[in-house]
Amino acid sequence: MGTWWLVAAGGALGGMARLAVSELTARRVGTGFPWGTLAVNLSGAFAAGVLAGLLGMPHGELSPAPAWLGLVVGGLGGYTTVSSLSLQTLALWQSGRTHAALANLGATLGAGLTLAALGWWLGGVAV
Repeated sequence: MGTWWLVAAGGALGGMARLAVSELTARRVGTGFPWGTLAVNLSGAFAAGVLAGLLGMPHGELSPAPAWLGLVVGGLGGYTTVSSLSLQTLALWQSGRTHAALANLGATLGAGLTLAALGWWLGGVAV
């Protein structure tokens, strides 16, 4: 039961951090493009990579380490968001902003994978 509390606490903190970063980003660069969600998802991908490098990624274990559960599953699971990415991309597409919709997906997936790999490498170097 203790691991459930780690995930719940991490998820609550991650969700609050997501709101703060999204709002701060929107205030700084505007709302014409989902910059806040992009900032959240890219920083979350980088953080996940760093934590994977530092903690090691669980490979099919039934019970990953408590730090992994609290920080990655809970914290970054609550922080990053595929649902916002999906809905904002759909809204761009439906409003006729096809290039912006594709750019949103491409930037999130391409840069996200790159940042996760960079974070993993940096996290592994730090160990």
